[in-house]
Amino acid sequence: MEYKFVVTGFWVVLLVLLALLSHRVDSEPTQDKQALLAFISQIPHANRLQWNASDSACNWVGVVCDSNRSFVFSLRLPAAGLVGQIPANTIGNLAQLRILSLRANRLSGQIPSDFSNLKLLRSLYLQNNKFSGEFPASIPVLTRLNRLDLSNNNFTGSIPYSINNLTQLSGLLLENNGFTGTLPSISNLSLVNFNVSYNRLNGSIPASLSKFPASSFAGNLALCGGPLPPCNPFFPSPSPSPSSIPLPHQNPPPKNPKKLSKAAIIGISVGSVVLLLVLLLILILCLRKSRGKAAKTQKPPATARSAAVAEAGTSSSKDDITGGSGEGERNKLVFFGGGIYSFDLEDLLRASAEVLGKGSVGTSYKAVLEEGTTVVVKRLKDVVVNKKEFEMHLDALGKIKHDNVVPLRAYYYSKDEKLLLSDYMSAGSLSALLHGSRGSGRTPLDWDNRLRIALTTAKGLAHLHVSSKIVHGNIKASNILLRHDPPAAASVSDFGLIPLFASSTQPSRAAGYRAPELLDTRKPTFKSDVYSFGVLLLELLTGKSPIQASLGEEGIDLPRWVQSVVREEWTAEVFDVELMRYHDVEEEMVQTLQIAMGCVSTVPDQRPLMNDVVRMIEDMMSRDDGLRQSSDDPFRGSDGYTPPQGSRTPPPPALTP
Repeated sequence: MEYKFVVTGFWVVLLVLLALLSHRVDSEPTQDKQALLAFISQIPHANRLQWNASDSACNWVGVVCDSNRSFVFSLRLPAAGLVGQIPANTIGNLAQLRILSLRANRLSGQIPSDFSNLKLLRSLYLQNNKFSGEFPASIPVLTRLNRLDLSNNNFTGSIPYSINNLTQLSGLLLENNGFTGTLPSISNLSLVNFNVSYNRLNGSIPASLSKFPASSFAGNLALCGGPLPPCNPFFPSPSPSPSSIPLPHQNPPPKNPKKLSKAAIIGISVGSVVLLLVLLLILILCLRKSRGKAAKTQKPPATARSAAVAEAGTSSSKDDITGGSGEGERNKLVFFGGGIYSFDLEDLLRASAEVLGKGSVGTSYKAVLEEGTTVVVKRLKDVVVNKKEFEMHLDALGKIKHDNVVPLRAYYYSKDEKLLLSDYMSAGSLSALLHGSRGSGRTPLDWDNRLRIALTTAKGLAHLHVSSKIVHGNIKASNILLRHDPPAAASVSDFGLIPLFASSTQPSRAAGYRAPELLDTRKPTFKSDVYSFGVLLLELLTGKSPIQASLGEEGIDLPRWVQSVVREEWTAEVFDVELMRYHDVEEEMVQTLQIAMGCVSTVPDQRPLMNDVVRMIEDMMSRDDGLRQSSDDPFRGSDGYTPPQGSRTPPPPALTP
């Protein structure tokens, strides 16, 4: 009997485990799906959503589920054509929601009270809608909120003190509404982005908020203190002294008519002069004010603009970044087909930005948009082609797709501004990895990773040359960007931009990597790209930057320095000291040096083609017998390449430098 009970219990446990496993595999956020279907069925929306009720909600546009597909993690529907009031018992039922973005729609009315159910919400973006009513009472209970943006709506009433319940808040944006009353004292130390500009607030700014710039409070005519001008003191006039107050039955002293007459004349004269001066001053101020209004747009900018624009020396107005162009050009980022981003110029200008580097074709910025999207914005300088030529050339570049070429995502053109947008590569550039912080504590770039970088860079350039018929024209270590997955895989950036600039400026570009014939022809070619890639190989081998002033003797460039060392049969002195710690790699380094010397031949016709360079590097790697390969080597066996077993063979014949 006891045995039978044990067997029965075993089968029960097994069935329960199978049921749990089946639920995990076929998981579907059923309740969240019902809430979303109720929402989309009750509110007008754009046709692009096309939520299919028979499909998983995790596959719908704008919906992201957790890794187990058991609940909706984020709902992003920016500019989705949503119109009207958010229905109750819809979005408020997404109890596990972390991110909600309904910005740039035409939503109106009040925020539903059931938003208080979103206890795990971290980011709430409702800006650029038509919401109205007082500050939503459901928001202060969302204590995990990190960012709240209610800007550019029609909210009224006061900003409640209960906003202090949001202790994790780092961004609070309430500008361009109709909030009234005084500002509450917000003691949240984690608050770094704050804006209440262009409301109807009054009173003094609390000391806890005075750390923010004046632009955060602009447009509130009755606000004072803090970064704004100090508040006017309000004290009653001092009481008159008893001796100056006439007693009830005391007759006033007799007046001297002559003295009063003189005082009156002087007073009238002085008063007339003062009045004329005041009238003249008022007239001057009115003239200046009317001229200022004519020069500005009718509504002041909603927020401070991107740090990229400020760093570049332009003002914060949208007209500055668009070059004062017509309304048709404003807010128009041109995205290439199949783009993965959906934002406009206004979003880009609102993003936080930092300078990544200043190159020969412009300055690059890392821009982090409000919802965490990160892109690279390159602000081009000295562009000489017209708009039509610019757009035709960029359309051709935007069609290039390859794993080892950084894709262009969008561009912007106006009279005064030309911008290019591409993906942000978090692993940084080869230049930073190879030359940055060469001191104690540095993790050296090992040979396997350098070889991977060389091969993947060559593949990217070969694709540009063979498949796209595009000359890169600006090959250098800072334009070789790296990915974390797979490790040390490289992609080339800033390709094909040289035709946009004046030919007279070409010799100054990519100094140290420039082929010698460009001093005369000034026109980059496939062969000059090969030369630049050869310099890049030498940079990987030597660890030396080709743009430094001198190498051993005044003014000598990297290829000439390597040739002089090899000529004296001191080949070992060429290689980076950081490579000396690795064993059994000398043969590959020598073969790579031979390939590099062939690429930097002074005669262009003696240089190999880029697809031949790819083949030579792959052939060299195929000779590796795997003796130095470790079991967890992240380089070997990737990209579909598995090194064959066997002994090393002699190196290929040396290429003529």
